[in-house]
Amino acid sequence: MPRNQFQRMVFAFITVVITVHAYVFYSIYVVNGDALRTAVGTTSVLAAVRTIGGIYMFGRVMPVWSVVLVEFCFAYAAECLYGSPLSFRLACRNFDPKTTHPVLFETAVICATVGLMVPVMSLIATFLYFPYDNGFSVRVALVQWLRLMCYNFPFAYFTQLFFIQPFVRSVFRLIFSRDRLA
Repeated sequence: MPRNQFQRMVFAFITVVITVHAYVFYSIYVVNGDALRTAVGTTSVLAAVRTIGGIYMFGRVMPVWSVVLVEFCFAYAAECLYGSPLSFRLACRNFDPKTTHPVLFETAVICATVGLMVPVMSLIATFLYFPYDNGFSVRVALVQWLRLMCYNFPFAYFTQLFFIQPFVRSVFRLIFSRDRLA
């Protein structure tokens, strides 16, 4: 789809904007929702977040918008520097982009991206959301990282493959439709 570096950056930007919002709210509701509701004593996750005043990050409570912004910065950097280039290379190791059906090749790229980005972003999230109250423990960090990967991988795989990437590709085609005609 993207034909040059600028288009790759735009494609990554659109993908990361949608993905980060999905993952932050998935993390708030699914991964940590019960703990938030229990800690505050509310029946709703949204009420718990309002009562707390935000989300715990960097050892303190921060507004949700700042959490999204911090995660966006990390995810965009990881996607541009690591995820996109390596996932394309991995897909090319198994499929020839010139002879493979585009849907199959795009699916291989998506699967490779998920396989590369989930461990990296889960590790980053482990350190962003680590409970620093009692100091740092490598053992706790490792367990948290593995826990996050177990939660995030199925969500990432299915949302990227069936929802996010098809939507991003449609938006991308809309934005760069003139470029394809030239």
